[in-house]
Amino acid sequence: MKSSGATKRTGAAILDPRMPARLSSPGPSRSGFRKLVRARTAAVVILVLLCAGCGGDSKPGAKEPQIGWRRMGAWTGHGNVQSDSFEIASTQWRIKWETTNETPPGAGTFMVRVHSSISGRPLMVAVQPQHGTGKGIAVVTEDPRLYHLVIESSAVDWSIQVEEAVVGVPEDPKK
Repeated sequence: MKSSGATKRTGAAILDPRMPARLSSPGPSRSGFRKLVRARTAAVVILVLLCAGCGGDSKPGAKEPQIGWRRMGAWTGHGNVQSDSFEIASTQWRIKWETTNETPPGAGTFMVRVHSSISGRPLMVAVQPQHGTGKGIAVVTEDPRLYHLVIESSAVDWSIQVEEAVVGVPEDPKK
């Protein structure tokens, strides 16, 4: 039997006498391959999250804009009143109200309407009719313009503050 370039078949492997012998495994099984892919994917995800967590702001100490409230007017009284006109430059503002000193008990009523100061027309009922004492905040979303309030009340003292929403970056209290 000549061995000049001939290959021998032994079992499932074909051996070529001209090639150096190597030991190799057939590779990972299908479930082993899936585990390897999952492990590598998990490692990449963890690495990305760690890198994202390590990065800081491009501007150290940069602050996000926040909504604040600027007082536009305040009124107190008893009975029916029309407030002075006030100008709102943003599209959102609020009415903080409180009723006290109801006499006689159970007889107090309170309601606030928002009117356009230019045309005088009613735009909305901001504080629905209330009975007795209480307090609350009514948020108004309307176009910027001149407004006035019409307060209708009986048997209670009331106080109202109008505040306009403003957006800005808070100042550093150390400055």
